[in-house]
Amino acid sequence: MYTVFGRQVGAHVLAMATLGTTFTGIYFAMPSKTKEKETGPPINAASKDEEKFILDFIKNANGGGENAKV
Repeated sequence: MYTVFGRQVGAHVLAMATLGTTFTGIYFAMPSKTKEKETGPPINAASKDEEKFILDFIKNANGGGENAKV
C-alpha cells in the first residue's frame, strides 16, 4: 500500500492509473486519420466549359476517367 494525498492506495490501482494516463495521452497525441483533400494549383479558366474540360482532362490523364485506356 502507498499513501497518496493522505489516502492508502494499492499498487494495482497506481499501475492501472499510470497505464490509463499513458495510453490516453498517446491516443490524443496521435494525428487524426482524416485525409485532407489533395489540392493542386488553381485553374484559371475563362468559362465553366473550359474548367470542366481541364478537370476532365486531368482526371483522364491520371487514369481515373471512364474513357481511360488500360
